[in-house]
Amino acid sequence: MISLTRLNGSKYYLNADLIMSVEGTPDTVITLTNGAKFVVKNRPEEIIKMVVQYQRQVHNPEPEMESQRGE
Repeated sequence: MISLTRLNGSKYYLNADLIMSVEGTPDTVITLTNGAKFVVKNRPEEIIKMVVQYQRQVHNPEPEMESQRGE
């Protein structure tokens, strides 16, 4: 999930796997795979970076350190 900001300043989380497109027209419009659209304050480039970071965490997680497992 990525954190986004609505035009009114409130924050919410969106499942990044559902994003079909991101447009800057001049407001940023996110279109989901189901056709739903969201207008946000975040710049398209910022959203793309968040999605890439999210995908890296999901598909290539860091190996767990022994100290993190409580050993």
